[in-house]
Amino acid sequence: MTEKTPRASGDEAVRDFGPVGAPVVLGNEPGSFARGVLAERHPALIRQVRDAFPFGRRQHEALDALLDEITNGVVQPLDPADHDHVRWAAWGQEHFGRSWYDAPFLWAESYFYRRLLGAVGYFGPGPWQGIDPFAPFKQPELRGDAVDEELRALDALASAPVEERAMALLQASLWGNRADLGFRVSAGESAVDDVAVSALVADDSATLWELLPAGTSATVAVVADNAGRELIPDLVLIDHLLEHRHAEQVVLHVKSYPYYVSDAVTADVVDGLRRLTETSGEAGRIGGRLWKAMAAGSLEVRTHPFFCAPLPYEEMPEEVRVEFASATLTILKGDLNYRRLVGDQLWHPTTPFAERTGYFPGAVAALRTLKSDVVVGLEQGTLDALERSGAVWRTSGTHALVQVRP
Repeated sequence: MTEKTPRASGDEAVRDFGPVGAPVVLGNEPGSFARGVLAERHPALIRQVRDAFPFGRRQHEALDALLDEITNGVVQPLDPADHDHVRWAAWGQEHFGRSWYDAPFLWAESYFYRRLLGAVGYFGPGPWQGIDPFAPFKQPELRGDAVDEELRALDALASAPVEERAMALLQASLWGNRADLGFRVSAGESAVDDVAVSALVADDSATLWELLPAGTSATVAVVADNAGRELIPDLVLIDHLLEHRHAEQVVLHVKSYPYYVSDAVTADVVDGLRRLTETSGEAGRIGGRLWKAMAAGSLEVRTHPFFCAPLPYEEMPEEVRVEFASATLTILKGDLNYRRLVGDQLWHPTTPFAERTGYFPGAVAALRTLKSDVVVGLEQGTLDALERSGAVWRTSGTHALVQVRP
């Protein structure tokens, strides 16, 4: 590995590494984004989960022990009696007994959520088995006024030209909790929001639509990211793909258990569909079509344990590889999927996206709002402008990308 001179970015110094590889993101660098997640976000989440439920003494003691471990101790393995002990023993053999901050960030985050679920009794047996500890944070958002406003905006968007509508819905799915940027439309105004477009650091949207021409028998795989307000635009986009025959079937992949606070599980898909069907106007019609699509098989929800694994997609098991290989296009949503797709490493931002995804068994697209340090596929001019801006563009969620490898 050849190390070159550090170069400054809008966030922090980013070292330029040669083509052989790049350093894995760790949480032991003071002031880094990863360090902040491990040192601040995770302890805060433990307290929030504890306060959100009337847990008993056993759960309180387990949560207190986990909090002490991640702040003052070393990584402990799962109990040998746990159902997934063997799997995690293999994944974590190099990290047990060491500081949480010295483990790869991707692994440490994933293992933290597994441990948190264990502490509250999610995997049972017992009365708390299967209770989503993050549900109190997901559900209020889905019922909020912001979602009402966004769903009403679909009525106006329905009359926009179909190409413009397609781009607006893609943009809404991209931005997630800024979905109003994509849905917003008014008389005499373009459905595509210029502010959101200008915040794209890479935009292969046209290539995405070229891969899915109307009237084909395409199968599209969508690997979901967040639930609640962010899942609604994904469902609306899926409806557009099916209704306008960009796809004959869409397979929506979700997590097999609660993960990263807001990641979507099957129950969240059901909640999102109900939210749509209970709404009047275009949103209700979309919900009704999707409900029927589920029954007809043109929309399927699937899951696999790999989606909750601390591994890059390059290490996907054969059955997942076969699944993606059979799709005309796989769309990966969100920041975590992006990190797993390109590798959670400090690649130089101009490293080609196609180079980092060449292993993927089919055409792949990434729709991602930037909320972590990892990024590839940028043009040098774009990178220079971002670095000159002084903005915290890598981690603040103010910038996004659409990248496609046909």
